[in-house]
Amino acid sequence: MPGLQATSVTLANGVTVVTKANHTNPTVSTLVGVRTGAFNDAPDREGTAALCARVLDRGTVTRSADAIADELDGRGASLSVIAGRHQMAIAATCLADDFQAVLALAADAARHPCFADQEIATRRETLITSIRQEEDSPASVAGDAFMRALYGDHPYGRNVRGTVASVAAIRRQDLVHFHQQGFDPAAITVVMVGDIDEDAAVASVAALFGDWTSAARGSSPLDVPVVPEPSERRLVSIPMMNKSQADVVYGFTGIRRADPDYHAMSVMNNALGQYAIGGKLGDSIRERQGMAYYVYSSLDATFGRGPFAIRAGVNAANVEKTIASIDTELTAVLENGFTDQEIDESKSYMIGALPRQLETNAAIASFLLSVESFSLGLDYDRRLPGLIGAVTRQGANAAAQRLIDINRATIAVAGPWERA
Repeated sequence: MPGLQATSVTLANGVTVVTKANHTNPTVSTLVGVRTGAFNDAPDREGTAALCARVLDRGTVTRSADAIADELDGRGASLSVIAGRHQMAIAATCLADDFQAVLALAADAARHPCFADQEIATRRETLITSIRQEEDSPASVAGDAFMRALYGDHPYGRNVRGTVASVAAIRRQDLVHFHQQGFDPAAITVVMVGDIDEDAAVASVAALFGDWTSAARGSSPLDVPVVPEPSERRLVSIPMMNKSQADVVYGFTGIRRADPDYHAMSVMNNALGQYAIGGKLGDSIRERQGMAYYVYSSLDATFGRGPFAIRAGVNAANVEKTIASIDTELTAVLENGFTDQEIDESKSYMIGALPRQLETNAAIASFLLSVESFSLGLDYDRRLPGLIGAVTRQGANAAAQRLIDINRATIAVAGPWERA
């Protein structure tokens, strides 16, 4: 298969430029990825990356927030900024005719944000409102409690969006320092996908980013401390008695993305229950027992050992039964393994889903940014079906044996339920 056939160029100052021409429609999706995020928040300033993302495009040294908004509206273009644990990204979508102008806006936001006091105050309040809304959601509360219990004082135990108190404490100088430390040419990857001439697109990036000189950097998002390994089973509960549903998060420390067992782990996760109505968990807990509104598993493999977690939403009366059922299903996997049919169906589903995951310019750009971030190689899309297909039942079973130990599970429950 021909694959995406994207190209990658590194400018003299370290900026990486990835391009993929796609002339099926006259649009372009651009991602300016930055290898910094909530992992680099100061311990007493959780939410700095999240607030920075909300303010970054709200005015630059030469453009006001209104001027940026007017230019985007006039072109029918969009520009937004998102912050994750290890990466921030400026995402822009526009017509091909407007590509140069919108790329210039994205570059200006990345390089020259002004962090106006009024914008900080406004965006701080919207972030705090969002935090308070999530503090009222059992699913969010359970997820946060799970990460704190699993990771403790490790940076992964901190909240990406911060807390009300930590966000309220963030000042302009914190945002300026975060930007100065994290936004560096060597940490920048610009991905452009759509109706472009690839050489011209690289030249445009060079013109906008090429004179950016490197400055002193802070801690790298790649320098992840060793993740603590739980030595015993833990259960934490956060009573929310005014809610109608309880949410359960059950899991373990997982693996790094660079782990050689990553694809075996992914197939194992899919067979177990990556999708809410499929896999062993969905078939047992949701379909046959009818206990859960939803149940699924997820594998968050990143620069450090992210979580392998099972999530379920249940009636409070079924919390103990749900946890016991998860124990039973995981024990059965450890003792008996998966069947050939379960692994074959999981691999077929995962391979069959790959083309659907790359149907839009934005999806392709996101895929290519991930490929570049984790140094997977620009032929990864061509190799991926074979990597998934090569996973054997024995490999998936070994992955389960490596990750799962119900005697060391971390469990968090939030909702109208209290631990007896």
